[in-house]
Amino acid sequence: MSTADWSGVRRGPLQPGEWVRLTDAKGRRHNICLEVGKSFHTNRGGISHDDIIGRDEGFTLASTSGGEYLVFRPLLSEFVVSMPRGAAVVYPKDAAQIVAMADIFPGARVVEAGAGSGALSCSLLRAVGPTGHVSSFERRAEFAEIARRNVGQFFGAAADQTHPAWTLTVGDLVESLPSAEQPGSVDRVVLDMLAPWECVDVVANALAPGGIVVAYVATTTQLGRIVETLRAHGEFTEPQPWETLVRDWHVEGLAVRPGHKMNGHTGFLVTARRMALGQKAPVKKRRPAPGAYGVDYDGPRPAGLPPESTGPGTPSGFGNVADPQPSE
Repeated sequence: MSTADWSGVRRGPLQPGEWVRLTDAKGRRHNICLEVGKSFHTNRGGISHDDIIGRDEGFTLASTSGGEYLVFRPLLSEFVVSMPRGAAVVYPKDAAQIVAMADIFPGARVVEAGAGSGALSCSLLRAVGPTGHVSSFERRAEFAEIARRNVGQFFGAAADQTHPAWTLTVGDLVESLPSAEQPGSVDRVVLDMLAPWECVDVVANALAPGGIVVAYVATTTQLGRIVETLRAHGEFTEPQPWETLVRDWHVEGLAVRPGHKMNGHTGFLVTARRMALGQKAPVKKRRPAPGAYGVDYDGPRPAGLPPESTGPGTPSGFGNVADPQPSE
């Protein structure tokens, strides 16, 4: 495959060295790398690689025991859920939301932390194209090496090649970003890490006015901390948190119903836009729920809230709520 466009899309007859996906009648999938003279063996018999090489994808092939298999090149969404992993991958449903809701565009300059196994890196690189740039940061060297191999495999890079729009740095984002990117030069920042709130100041410095930060976190505790940190910073718009749940459907004649499988919670996403340097976002007019910023709350406090509550579980200025009385 020519890597001239670095799209990760291959066309024409299947060639040695390419990966293909075999799918049987029950939907079981096998990914194999084509090699001349090799065979792939399943519980339904063997399949010769030579019977695949040279043909256009999209055909049915029978194994030696009569099992039928569909033969296609894997899509990006299929590749990332079956590729070798170090860290957990960002699943396709979330990667699609990140690309769309963070408005990743051709030519964009994007910072990603951390790289993990390279799944999101592939989506970001495809979105920015050869004229953009993705700077990925990963603390763990072993994860970075897995990401490097996976990204190279998907885009068809030779062993000594890497995607021309990609820079992979082993190191901590807070320590490495100031020297890697000029202040105000980054269009988008994607934070897929354990404690993204620790990076808000350095991210704010790197983002251009109007730029977008998106955080991907797994738990409600992390969600609350990153949202409140962005609010307390003051130079981001009101953070927008959400999650997506994807359910398939069974359609067969009159039997039209929800499927039995569902991609449920994988993570929460949060986006916010960078204000111009020195500009403060308007304070959201909100009446916090009773206890939202009470005595038990020890996180960042949004602007406009009093520093302490005046009663158990209730912020001052919003009225005291009597303690519930124990039942007799």
